[in-house]
Amino acid sequence: MKKIDTIDTWYKVAKAGDVDALDTLLAEDAVMLSPVVFKPQEGKAITKLYLAAAFKVFFNETFNYVRELRSNDSAGLEFEVIIDGIQVNGIDLIQWNEQGQIVEFKVMIRPLKAINIIHQKMGEILAG
Repeated sequence: MKKIDTIDTWYKVAKAGDVDALDTLLAEDAVMLSPVVFKPQEGKAITKLYLAAAFKVFFNETFNYVRELRSNDSAGLEFEVIIDGIQVNGIDLIQWNEQGQIVEFKVMIRPLKAINIIHQKMGEILAG
């Protein structure tokens, strides 16, 4: 398998909302750490499900990555978005393996109002 440029690929996948591209980008043992779910969500299928829901909730016309910090196998991507009139500020912490596949995706969000709206919107999508 050719090594994936993880973050550049993530930007393209996220911008396009390309859920199918997550099949290549996510490792089989990927873990999703959500700001609104206590227990880590383990495995490619559940991580893909959470990210697909996030595409619907987060990626509107106001979404913008505003800062990036990268190392050899991880990155922190700060974002801003307005959802239902609420300013959301957050960070995607992404870690990848030697092939460039994502093994951990952690989302941190502020302020509390933002967490509450994200919890509501993600819950609606994941329950449906």
